[in-house]
Amino acid sequence: MPNPAFETTGSPFTAFRFEVVLTAPAVDGPLCSAAFSECDGLEMTMEPKAIVEGGNNIQQQHRVGPVKYGQLTLKRGMTANFDLWRWFTSASQPGSNGSAEGLITVSAADGTPQVSFVLRECLPVKLRGPALNAQNGQIAVEELQLVYTALEVRPPGGEGIGLSFGSGAGLSAGVSLGVSASVSGGINLSASLDL
Repeated sequence: MPNPAFETTGSPFTAFRFEVVLTAPAVDGPLCSAAFSECDGLEMTMEPKAIVEGGNNIQQQHRVGPVKYGQLTLKRGMTANFDLWRWFTSASQPGSNGSAEGLITVSAADGTPQVSFVLRECLPVKLRGPALNAQNGQIAVEELQLVYTALEVRPPGGEGIGLSFGSGAGLSAGVSLGVSASVSGGINLSASLDL
């Protein structure tokens, strides 16, 4: 009998209708009210730790390692709204907490939300002005690149899927070291250290 948790439910999402909302604590309303035409870099990568068992030369064990997040690239047609430029300038000042929260919602062709991506503590790392060329007559496009500390996926009306950090998080570590030596003549030395 098939497992309903692993069955597909509907058609694949389309990528042409999405909304990006960036909000910073010091700014009222969204950071940038202009629409982005491209959004790339929603990714998580887990780097596993490889453990080799002594004497076992034909296999290794993999354990969960640190999770790293991508660098988001956003592009939009440049307008008279310079909020992104102001945000980059204020966030790059020493001692500034210029981070923002991001919400990217992908919708169906009829506008029904299909999935949302929540980005935590976004920090702008690159802001690029448009390439200027008097011969081609194309729209001036600016590009923003930002990094984020966590990514959460939210199905419509559902709970978030991703890593979350709260006040209940804890860290525990322990080290045990044992040393033993024996010398002929009946002397036995041993030591143990627990941290």
